[in-house]
Amino acid sequence: MDGVACATLRRPLAPRLGLLALGLLVLAACAPTLNFTRLDGPRFDGHYASAPDTVPPGTGPIRVVTFNIKLSEQIDRAIEVLKRDPLRSADILALEEMDDAGVERIARSLGLNYVYFPSAVHPSNHRYFGPAVLSRWPIERGWKLVLPHAGAQRHQRRTATGAVVLVRGTPVRVYAVHLELQTRVSRGEHRDQAEAILTDAAGSPDPVVIAGDFNSHDIGWYLEKQGYRWPTERVGRTTALFSFDHIFARGLAPPAEAVAAGVVRDNLGASDHHPVWADLVLEPATGRPAAPAAGLPPIR
Repeated sequence: MDGVACATLRRPLAPRLGLLALGLLVLAACAPTLNFTRLDGPRFDGHYASAPDTVPPGTGPIRVVTFNIKLSEQIDRAIEVLKRDPLRSADILALEEMDDAGVERIARSLGLNYVYFPSAVHPSNHRYFGPAVLSRWPIERGWKLVLPHAGAQRHQRRTATGAVVLVRGTPVRVYAVHLELQTRVSRGEHRDQAEAILTDAAGSPDPVVIAGDFNSHDIGWYLEKQGYRWPTERVGRTTALFSFDHIFARGLAPPAEAVAAGVVRDNLGASDHHPVWADLVLEPATGRPAAPAAGLPPIR
């Protein structure tokens, strides 16, 4: 979820000055969004991970974490949460509602590599807004995927940030995702946004991770029907009321252990969402493609 919902003023609710202030707030919430639909930027990246210890390829689980840090408002608290178990050992981290300064601070503090493409300037705080991929492993390349359908009221366009992460030398195709609220797009349009990500990943035989805030729990059943595993299906609420934050995988599976996914309930007030994690192990792979999926050349 994100931002302030638009509203309509129907009758006096406060003295005149109070009405004026409220009206300005409503106008700001309903203002059109400045979207970035060009595939070549804005782009931000950083390389702060030290060389990982030598580990034989394909051994041990890959820990994936997703965390929607509301409008990047509480970065210090988020860093403290991400430094704690079970999040501190994340191999891949998907962050949503990020601005450039917030991603940079988290990557520096945790010693991670990252790639970040903001989808827009958010109308409520006039800062960059979008998903980022971070990892303690090398990020081979990154790209922006513009999702279909602008949301109602603010006309915001959502994007996914894609990256190829070399986990112990094995390429893993990662998407950090933040789909639109279902109050702003239809059910079919919401599914179209998920389908755009699946289509982009379809051309790659590499393992795929799709993680983020889907603003839906039911969309997971659709991804399952497309051949993706859903290790976080039963983790419970990830916001005060809903289970919106999830991790999906193709070519990776939960390990044999009974507990391979969860939600961190104490987020230190860093967000209105709670971080979600899942452990995944590689399944047999058929090899890598000679080039990325059609229509999405590498962005250097």
